[in-house]
Amino acid sequence: MLTRWPRLRPRSRVALRLLALLGFLGPGLIAANAGNDAGGIATYASVGAKYGYDLLWMMVVITVSLIVVQEMAARMGAVTGKGLAELIREQYGVRWSTFSTVSVLIANLGICISEFVGIGAALSLAHVPKYASIPVAAVVVWLLVVRGSYKVAERVFVLMTIPFFAYPIAAVLAHPAWGHVAHAIVAPHIQTNSSYLFLFIATAGTTITPFMQLYVQSAVVERGIGPDELNAERAEVATGSIFANLVAGFIIIATGATLYVHHHRTVSNAADAAKALAPFAGRYAEVLFAVGLLGASLLAAAILPVTAAYVVSETFGFEKGISHRPKDAPVFVAVVSALIVIGTVVALLPGVPVIGLLVAVQVVNGALLPITLYFVWRLAANHELMGRYANGRTFNVLAGATVVATSALSVLLLAVTVAGL
Repeated sequence: MLTRWPRLRPRSRVALRLLALLGFLGPGLIAANAGNDAGGIATYASVGAKYGYDLLWMMVVITVSLIVVQEMAARMGAVTGKGLAELIREQYGVRWSTFSTVSVLIANLGICISEFVGIGAALSLAHVPKYASIPVAAVVVWLLVVRGSYKVAERVFVLMTIPFFAYPIAAVLAHPAWGHVAHAIVAPHIQTNSSYLFLFIATAGTTITPFMQLYVQSAVVERGIGPDELNAERAEVATGSIFANLVAGFIIIATGATLYVHHHRTVSNAADAAKALAPFAGRYAEVLFAVGLLGASLLAAAILPVTAAYVVSETFGFEKGISHRPKDAPVFVAVVSALIVIGTVVALLPGVPVIGLLVAVQVVNGALLPITLYFVWRLAANHELMGRYANGRTFNVLAGATVVATSALSVLLLAVTVAGL
């Protein structure tokens, strides 16, 4: 006698589909969207406010570059079962690995501070004082990363990307000229003045940053993804990268359709951009922009300490991972805790020079990115290390061109930033 399976109710089917989607999404989506942090949102808002839709075309190019770089990092994690810092130590020696570790610690600490500042700024728009919002956020992030399992933490990280949907809605509320948007995407409009060059380089720099490759590779290892699941992870990396850069594009569209059109060309930070939207696109646009900023800052505030902890643990051979208890991975937990505590305390100090801090972090990231991308490229092309999963000839040329171009922009940003100090 055949057993009849109970029919699922519509709500049950929706829940199962949602769970299946959450199971598919992971390191690629999280890493790419963590790049859309408070500093990234401020950069994209500045692009839209100052040049309207003119720089939208470059988001297409950057998306291709981001997919290439993140795919190599994810592939290395799946094939070798090791994080990037660990492979650098094994293949290139302790000196390079130590340099990378120190640079990541400095850069991630600086960005972590800015993320807690972003949390306070986002909630201040709802009249919640930063002295209440920032400590509560810090405790929630710490508990999630230190006391939770990797599976739970990853699901929460994925859910933290939901607020990013606020930006497409904000862009629609801004009533952009969609014909002009489409034209700007396919027809590059290039200017040669220094301001355009700086924002061009800054946009590339904030879209592809060193911590993204370091996180995605270590997260793939901790998730237990192997070569058999590589195609699915490649799809996840590509999907996450496209989604993250669509969000960035919608931020440019929203500010281009409002601030640029109404000659409000200066944006100092993401919270100011949210406030500036209200007179032109309505109160809802301001709220949506603030919701996106809060989600972005919370995600990055969690990912940055974890990335730094991965790198330190891999460099010096300590136990690592969100799934480990504090007694099993004391160094990993200590690094996470230290970055969260320092980020919280500094963000609460009155008169924190956030802009100066972000400039200093840009300098560190500008110096680190070419080195990190070079290692990602060469390690992914190493046949002894990667076997049949090493870069193919065509992909290797594309990856090399991506690394060279991105590194050149990073060095230019470093030079421009230092010259402006």
